[in-house]
Amino acid sequence: MIEMKRFRLKMNSKYIFPYKESTLSILFILFLNPIFAQKKNPDISIFIDNLFHITEVMVTDVASPPAAARFYAYSTLAANLAWDQANMIPIEESLISKSNHYIPSITDDTGNINPHFVATYSMLEVGKQLMPSGKLLSYKQENLIDLFIKSKWIPKKQLDQNLNFARSVAMQILTIAYNDNYNRLSTLTRYSPKNKEGYWYPTPPAYMGAIEPEWRTIAPFFIQNLSLYKPKPPAPFSLDQGSSFRLQLEEVYHVTSNLEEESKLIANFWDCNPFMVQYSGHMAIGIKKISPGGHWVGITGIASQKAQLNWQETLYIHALVSMGLHDAFISCWEEKYDSDRVRPESAINKYLDESWRPLLQTPPFPEYTSGHSVVSSMSAELLTHYFGDNFDFIDTSEVYFGLPERPFSSFYQAAEEAAVSRLYGGIHFRDAIEEGTNQGKSIGQYILKRVDP
Repeated sequence: MIEMKRFRLKMNSKYIFPYKESTLSILFILFLNPIFAQKKNPDISIFIDNLFHITEVMVTDVASPPAAARFYAYSTLAANLAWDQANMIPIEESLISKSNHYIPSITDDTGNINPHFVATYSMLEVGKQLMPSGKLLSYKQENLIDLFIKSKWIPKKQLDQNLNFARSVAMQILTIAYNDNYNRLSTLTRYSPKNKEGYWYPTPPAYMGAIEPEWRTIAPFFIQNLSLYKPKPPAPFSLDQGSSFRLQLEEVYHVTSNLEEESKLIANFWDCNPFMVQYSGHMAIGIKKISPGGHWVGITGIASQKAQLNWQETLYIHALVSMGLHDAFISCWEEKYDSDRVRPESAINKYLDESWRPLLQTPPFPEYTSGHSVVSSMSAELLTHYFGDNFDFIDTSEVYFGLPERPFSSFYQAAEEAAVSRLYGGIHFRDAIEEGTNQGKSIGQYILKRVDP
């Protein structure tokens, strides 16, 4: 610091009032020191905004719920790993070391690496390479480069080094993704409806074929034995008076026939059906909606910003939740195609009322267990462990898709509401909701034991 008791500033050949040392120090910092003349460090909203660009591409591609979770998992894991490696955090302390995968540390010199840049760029690079319309993210990468250069967070002469670093991390993650069996899905035996009482078959209005019937073959990040998270079998199909299936069938019918406005709002808020189709004459119109996993990724970002997490913490919790979503969908989808249970819409139309329609459009895959229940309870376990119980927040995840914001007093409350929304929507039976909740909770607790023993 310059030693100076007083000085005078000359202006128009006249001296004006003297400045004290503290004032001089401020002027020196603001105007004379080029380091402090630069803008402050990047805000975490840069990461969250670019993650939403990945969501937009998924919506464009109409990514299935399990596929969307896979894209989120690898993209956010790339951001987390890039940050850790840029800051030379030992690989054994990184999140990925707690998973079923191992990655060696990058040995490149990290002296000129901006961790904020390489984390965000790596995330976009993985999304670009994995998603069908991923090339749309190239424009976002160019915007990111321009932002960091213009803000003087990265000198132009160091840009190539940062790009090479980010791409090398992305390639590490992509190598895992290219070997998780996803590319083999199209070679497996195609699913055919059984055409028997109590089993699933396509539902109106689009009568789409079953989505991702062999998703159980995808490699999880944490789960090592899917059988440990197998839910209890669904209620046996029976139309006998007093049977569990019959009672649940009638419950869906009566509940949805007497919905209050609040129940309708809850159902629509948690719909998250990327396959929704509306018909206008002979034209089918796809309605853009976020996936169930995307909704919980949005909640994770909302909580991160409310808690004012730093970059490292934000990247970690996003990767953890996304990897958990990936595993939860694998477990849920295994059960869906094992039990292969009929949807309420098909059963009610056939056995109770052929004119009945659910409030929500039925998704194109078997009923048991409820995917929303599984992934919501899993997410609530992870987020509550990280942020604490009774963490209130306002969920604005659906505002972009035309729905109002909604307040919650805790992640558990949000998860419970997401689960019961499937009953209000007329697309799930009670046991699929309850057992799905237990299934997701057990997965979340197992993941926590692995990452935070």
